[in-house]
Amino acid sequence: MKISVSKKLWCVHKQLILLLTPLVFLPLLFTLPEKEGKCLYVVVLMAVFWCTEALPLAVTAMLPVCLFPTLGILPAKKVCPQYFIETNFLFLSGLVMASSIEEWGLHRRIALKVLGIVGVKPAWLILGMMLTSSFLSMWLSNTATTAMMLPIANAILESLFGDLESLKQKCKSVEDHENAVINGQSSVKLHSLPSVPSEKQIMSIDGTDTPEQSDLMTAEEIRVEAQYQLKVWKGFLICIPYAASIGGTATLTGTAPNLILIGQLKSYFPDCDLINFGSWFAFAFPLMLFFLVLGWLWIAFLYGGLNARLCFAKNDRRSQAEAKAKAMIKEDYRNLGPINFAEGAISFFFVLFAILLFTRDPKFVSGWSVFFKKGYVSDAVTGVIIVSILFFFPSQKPSLRWWFDPQASNTPYVPLLSWKKAQESVPWNIIMLLGGGFAMAKACEESGLASWIGGHLQPLAQVPPAAAVMLITAFLACFTEFASNTATIIIFLPVIAELAIRVSVNPLYFMIPATVGCSYAFMLPVSTPPNSIAFASGHLMVKDMVKTGFVMNILGILSVTLAMNTWGIAMFNLNTYPEWAQPINKSALVTHMHFSVAQSLNVTV
Repeated sequence: MKISVSKKLWCVHKQLILLLTPLVFLPLLFTLPEKEGKCLYVVVLMAVFWCTEALPLAVTAMLPVCLFPTLGILPAKKVCPQYFIETNFLFLSGLVMASSIEEWGLHRRIALKVLGIVGVKPAWLILGMMLTSSFLSMWLSNTATTAMMLPIANAILESLFGDLESLKQKCKSVEDHENAVINGQSSVKLHSLPSVPSEKQIMSIDGTDTPEQSDLMTAEEIRVEAQYQLKVWKGFLICIPYAASIGGTATLTGTAPNLILIGQLKSYFPDCDLINFGSWFAFAFPLMLFFLVLGWLWIAFLYGGLNARLCFAKNDRRSQAEAKAKAMIKEDYRNLGPINFAEGAISFFFVLFAILLFTRDPKFVSGWSVFFKKGYVSDAVTGVIIVSILFFFPSQKPSLRWWFDPQASNTPYVPLLSWKKAQESVPWNIIMLLGGGFAMAKACEESGLASWIGGHLQPLAQVPPAAAVMLITAFLACFTEFASNTATIIIFLPVIAELAIRVSVNPLYFMIPATVGCSYAFMLPVSTPPNSIAFASGHLMVKDMVKTGFVMNILGILSVTLAMNTWGIAMFNLNTYPEWAQPINKSALVTHMHFSVAQSLNVTV
């Protein structure tokens, strides 16, 4: 009976959350100052709905449009514009550029080229997979990168080791046989157990070993080799989503939390112009590479890729299988043919897109934005200009002969990208999620909630800033294991900004590691869509991700702490409290004092 009731409750748990959450947190409206209490009520509702996904994330993101005006927190004319500010346009331009790269298969050409260069020894191949995945996820979405790279990884692994199911069956049959011997149910000696390889396995060693030769392997040798191959296979699958999550932190458009940071900085600190595409890349790209190398060493160590074969050649079954895999990569790349006009054009515009974003205002030198009126041209303008060209630039080489030769065939005009393709590839739910975050931040600022929360965080002023950076990164990296990284940073970034103001620390010193830490969700399949895609292959277990991801989280926290306290301090002058934060500090203080006086006079503000 208890089981049936619990099952029924679970079936309706989302509806129960939707009904009970508003009632449970209703006291917030009456126990806190009026405007701060109402704003906190909405923030808590949205946080619960985001974390439990009782409503779709995008639907929860639209709640500010309903609740802020009706509760008297913020008028609709201030809420609605937050859903498509310039940060959203920068995000949109990055997505459109990514869809054009996917449309013409340029991402596959890049992946196969990198894998052909790094070689096919397991450790080097894992490095190649991670480098390729991280580079692509700087421009494509982390989810699209993972979905594209996993089939390539599986094809290479099948060339190296044969069919995965056969490999699992071999491990299972050997273990079952061992159990039978231990239990006295069989008198057959282990070393006499034959092994009949599949056709793929025979091909995977280039046909040099026959079934008779592989029969010479004892059961113990078969078990050890099969377990090694299975470990390497898991390492390949797990490194791709991890590298995609790490790579997305390197550019502003790589992942949504980075855009939330830039949007909320413009809301809270309008005079702060330190963070743009170029300056973020200069800080985050070295961090990404450093963490990627650490992650590679850990994954290669854990899954059997680091051994003497990494540096020394050896002529055995593995080397023959590696030669077969290398030939397959070369063959796949050769089958792509030479770069066509469309791929060349996309490559050109992609490089131009990156260069213009990097050089608009790199801070250490004057950028090309000095040729325009100050403050008028942003990264969003740059992105939209470039991607707009994709919708009319031809995908086939134009021929001048066609104009002068009446007999010439009429080549159909096809642009590099159609609006239908762009519209299908844009995750509009993420754009709504960004807008909901910006609306929430605006309400926290104008209602005085951020200032009120900051006042209650004053005891944290005793914690050394360097230790606070580590604690903030660790907390958000753990929290985002169970919630969307975008929702996590939306909820906590206003609080972290106010905390920095209260303890007189440069807000960027806390906000940057919080933002990066939200992308370090490695321990659970549900933490990120890339983790879910890799887990859905059916070849990984939860314990594999927890074991690998726990150490990855620690390495990530240490990497961010190192970056913030070395080149981060030098780049953003984090040792001093900036002038651009001073007016906000005073405004917050005045607002807080105003509410205190009003309460003492029993006046409703």
